[in-house]
Amino acid sequence: MSATFYPSLRYPDADAAIAWLGDAFGFEPGHVYRDDAGRVVHAELWLDGAAVMLGQGEASGGGNYIAVDDLDSLYERAGTAGAELERDLADTDYGSREFAARDLAGHIWYFGTYRPTR
Repeated sequence: MSATFYPSLRYPDADAAIAWLGDAFGFEPGHVYRDDAGRVVHAELWLDGAAVMLGQGEASGGGNYIAVDDLDSLYERAGTAGAELERDLADTDYGSREFAARDLAGHIWYFGTYRPTR
């Protein structure tokens, strides 16, 4: 049996989040479902074959870690888009290269090169 994890987040303005996550981190929208009032009830955003889900609602705590191949370019992109950097790009003691940034709702996004194995 295998499991796939899809982080799911809520944003007060889901449309703004979709645009910002694309600008800052390169996420591309997949399916975006709306209610009768036009609010995003479910959206899928993709980056390098991995997906996160989001919808309209109150933001909550937590964070996401996403392993990517071209971390340095992503770090530059996030900075150019005005992402609030929580942790600068750096090498870790456990062999990863990482940075962390907050999005427009305060969620922390961790990006790095570490890919867990069993």
